[in-house]
Amino acid sequence: MPSVQDLEKVLNKQIWLDVNRHMLAKMISEFMYEDMIHPDVIEENDQEKLYELVISPEKKYRYKAADRLFDSFDINPDSIIVNQNSHWQKAESAIEFLLDIQPMIGMSSETAGHLIKELNHTLLADAHILAKQQKGSDELVDTDYVWLEGEMTGHPWITYNKGRIGFSYEDYLTFAPENQQQVQLFWIAVHKEKATFHSVKGLTYDRLVKNELREETIQSFTDQLKKRGVSAQDYYFLPIHDWQWKNMIVQNFAEDLAQLDIIPLGKGEDMYLPQQSIRTFANITHKEKHHVKLPMSILNTLVYRGLPSERTVIAPKITEYIKGIYDKDPFLKEQCRVILPGEAASINYDHQYYKQLDGVPYQYLEMLGSIWRESIYTYLEEGERAITLAALLHIDRQGKPFVSSLIEKSGISAEDWIKQMFNVMLPPLLHYLYQYGTVFSPHGQNTILVIKDYKPHRLAIKDYVDDVNISDQPLPELEVLTEDLKAVLRSEPPEGLTQFIITGLFICHYRYLCSILVKHHRLDEKTFWGELVRTILNYQEQFPELQARFELFNLFKPRITKLCLNRNRMVDYGYTEGDDRPHASEYGKVRNALYDVQKE
Repeated sequence: MPSVQDLEKVLNKQIWLDVNRHMLAKMISEFMYEDMIHPDVIEENDQEKLYELVISPEKKYRYKAADRLFDSFDINPDSIIVNQNSHWQKAESAIEFLLDIQPMIGMSSETAGHLIKELNHTLLADAHILAKQQKGSDELVDTDYVWLEGEMTGHPWITYNKGRIGFSYEDYLTFAPENQQQVQLFWIAVHKEKATFHSVKGLTYDRLVKNELREETIQSFTDQLKKRGVSAQDYYFLPIHDWQWKNMIVQNFAEDLAQLDIIPLGKGEDMYLPQQSIRTFANITHKEKHHVKLPMSILNTLVYRGLPSERTVIAPKITEYIKGIYDKDPFLKEQCRVILPGEAASINYDHQYYKQLDGVPYQYLEMLGSIWRESIYTYLEEGERAITLAALLHIDRQGKPFVSSLIEKSGISAEDWIKQMFNVMLPPLLHYLYQYGTVFSPHGQNTILVIKDYKPHRLAIKDYVDDVNISDQPLPELEVLTEDLKAVLRSEPPEGLTQFIITGLFICHYRYLCSILVKHHRLDEKTFWGELVRTILNYQEQFPELQARFELFNLFKPRITKLCLNRNRMVDYGYTEGDDRPHASEYGKVRNALYDVQKE
């Protein structure tokens, strides 16, 4: 249990004001982008505008913001003031602002109540992050990949990005990635009549287990089963998150435990570190061993963080599909040399009663299983280092961006560094889209940038089970897909497929990176997006035979459907529990910066 002194270091007035002002700026910026609030411009100059948002005749907010492309806004946190009863003062409460705009945006009291809880959890986590002795950006650029992940501060767009509903405060301190607590994974035995094992070709269950556990541990687990009067040959060994075991499995699978379909075994010997996604663990005892993805039935950033059973089962086949494309394509394999850490094996265990219910809330079909993903370290060559793409948006306590430290140490200009990054990232993503009608969701958490001499060098993409999507068009390249893959992979019309790159990467990541470079490196915004456009056009010139695909999957439409993440929770979906995971809301259109820049 944390001490009173520890809490006082985190929860003091100055830290609380700082995290609230930062949150306020983020809320205002993203709610304007998602067309939930519509302030008036009352003054403007070449650099910024002064906005006023009227709440009522007695209350209004003012703040300064710079307009950005993609209909975005960069809010100055220090400029946010509120007038109540004819008195102006610094705005200090993100939750007060939420309550102020509730009637304006049509948010129900039920949703607002749950959202206050998520925001409080997020603000508390932000306070912990601010209070700890953070590493500066100059030090972070030399920090190892798995530890760098724990320095990240959450989704750049979603305002309630560390809600983690289901965690107690002690759970937060123990399991949140930013607290960087090493853990040993708990293992159980699951009966083969109830569980299924799946793997890529050539990887057997026995080989996997011998790679993940010491011989002495395997023998100990086997002996425990023998003492219970059962044979280890009838079971799979399955790792499980401590929180999931204590909060979901014992309670929901009590019958399975009683009937010895599930048998607790104990902890493995290796130490693991939770990564950004909170449910993925990197082995830090043996870095070359698999990363382990485990279900956690907590609500965080829109969804419960379980493992959907149908996707867990098919994960290795998706890996074989993605890598099969790579193996046969010289551009991807020899020119791009893209890295694809695959989901090599999985175990799924369904709940015998929930699975019989039509329309059951999806969280009850995602409670027990595991996915083993190849370690990025097994792919790195001499001189290469991996960094999470999310790190490029990180700014340290002294106000220095992580990307600025990389640029300084690389010895090249910000413009050349960005050009090199685009040339590393875009061609493989575009090739999968145009040539094969297949996209990843290359947001900051799924994407790994491999650097060499502090410069972008190669691209790595992970998380296929949740985020690989295919075209709904009758493309000959998709005819190789088996029926089970087609049933699980999400198929999208052309614009829906391009959204994974336009919104998932350009809007969800690059627009924030651009703003950092504008403020800290005086890089012109149109120069940034112009380099991106040039990279796409250079790729298209290299493959003129794909012209019809460039038109089909058009990245240069003047306006595109606006996908909204905050609106989904606050207005459209709320906290209902349907039979499918909620997806981003569609609301209105957004001006495409790529079209505007290309036209100029």
